[in-house]
Amino acid sequence: MGFCLPHIFAFLTLTLVASHAALPPQLYWNSVLPNTQMPKSISELLQPDFAEEKGTTVGVGKGGVNVQAGKGKPGGGTNVNVGGKGGGVGVTTGKPGGGTNVGVGKGGVSVNTGHKGKPVYVGVKPGPSPFNYVYAATETQLHENRNVALFFLEKDIRPGTSMTLTFSGNSNTAAFVPRETADSIPFSSKKLPEIFSQFSVKPESVEADIIKGTIEECESSGIRGEEKYCATSLESMVDFSTSKLGGNIQAISTEAEKGATLQKYTITPGVKKLAAGKSVVCHKQTYPYAVFYCHATKTTRAYVVPLKGADGLEAKAVAVCHTDTSEWNPKHLAFQVLKVKPGTVPVCHFLPKDHIVWVPKKST
Repeated sequence: MGFCLPHIFAFLTLTLVASHAALPPQLYWNSVLPNTQMPKSISELLQPDFAEEKGTTVGVGKGGVNVQAGKGKPGGGTNVNVGGKGGGVGVTTGKPGGGTNVGVGKGGVSVNTGHKGKPVYVGVKPGPSPFNYVYAATETQLHENRNVALFFLEKDIRPGTSMTLTFSGNSNTAAFVPRETADSIPFSSKKLPEIFSQFSVKPESVEADIIKGTIEECESSGIRGEEKYCATSLESMVDFSTSKLGGNIQAISTEAEKGATLQKYTITPGVKKLAAGKSVVCHKQTYPYAVFYCHATKTTRAYVVPLKGADGLEAKAVAVCHTDTSEWNPKHLAFQVLKVKPGTVPVCHFLPKDHIVWVPKKST
């Protein structure tokens, strides 16, 4: 079911016009990070012509949230979709018939822990994100077939290791809005009625639950040693990352060739270890506009992992390994999937294509 939202369009139009007084997100990036390349996962979310559009329609239905901004012509302007069916990543580690098998496709994910060949289904919505380490895995995450982060052990990151992966397009393509626009829109659990009203979302709907869940997760406390922040604009994500790591940083995300399908990939020589220690990882959230849940930690190692598929397609996947998981919830999804205990071994996960890791540049 779709809704034309003249009120939210009028609201966004006024705030977008007001935002012209500040630098556009692209120029802000260039001014703060002149020597840092913008990853594709970020540049694809920029909508430089959004403020010039003449009409906007926002559709909210079972498939998620759909925003269409056009110049008064059908099919023109900007199209933003949140939710609905999409792709993801799948991974198999271990020997045939054993180990941990994680497959994420258009429908979601199945996790096979090697016990009698029975899969464990893991879900993210509803329920907390698997990237929030305070929470225990919910029954929904363990039994439903939805998108999820992929956890594996650091020892698997070596040339010759084979993994069954699929890299397909992102379904959550909600675009960035300028910081002035984002700051003018309420983003607080205390303002949920106002947010629902502005986006014409019914309080008892699935979309309302997703909006509420995203905001509440952003407001929740992190684990000890973790600094968390939800960036509602590209500018605020840049500011948070530079405040934790300084200005000499790089932003990296997973890249895969178009057409990459579910198949066997092998890690090839050239695994690149990025600067160890403190990093900022930002995870794309489901929301009507681009929101990233970022957290800074001092106990991580990040890698760029080259992969080659059985059909010759190549990918460079970003892996983030957490070297100290002692503060994580003992019932966190990672421990249940990997069958390990907190604080015993580094726990790693690949970043989906629309997530970013920020790390200091290595000294030359």
